[in-house]
Parts: sequence; structure tokens; C-alpha cells
Amino acid sequence: MSDTHRPDSGSESRPDPEAPPPRLGVWQIVSSTIAAGFGVQSSRNRARDFNSGKPTHFIIAGIVFTVLFVVGMVLLVRLVLSAAG
Repeated sequence: MSDTHRPDSGSESRPDPEAPPPRLGVWQIVSSTIAAGFGVQSSRNRARDFNSGKPTHFIIAGIVFTVLFVVGMVLLVRLVLSAAG
């Protein structure tokens, strides 16, 4: 039979080296920032962030995360101190 099905050469699964890397979504940036802030960022996600992300997005997310973290800690300490009497 000459119409036998040959498996694809796999060219669809290989990324094009000249194509720009896919952009990161908002939730990917937020989750990467939180994971990095707590020191639990995986090496795979870190490599993805460096290859696909823009530094300004991570800088802004890092500043926002830091401000929210500090405000949260201040509120938590005030709550605990007020409950302690």
C-alpha cells in the first residue's frame, strides 16, 4: 500500500527559534512574584519568566507585593496588640 500513514515529523511540537516567546498573563506574573517573594519559585517558572516576561512588569508587581505585604504585617501586628490588651 502506498497510502500508509506516516507519523508526522514532529515539526508542530518544536518551537520556532525565531518566533518571539509567548507573553505572560497577569496571573502568571502575580503568582511568580508571590512565589519569588516567599522564596519558593521553581527553576522552570523562573526560566519562563526570564525568557518571556518584561522586567518592568516584575518590578511593578514586586513593589505592589512588597507594599501589600508590609501593610498586611502592620495590620496584623496592630490586631494582635489590640487583642492582647
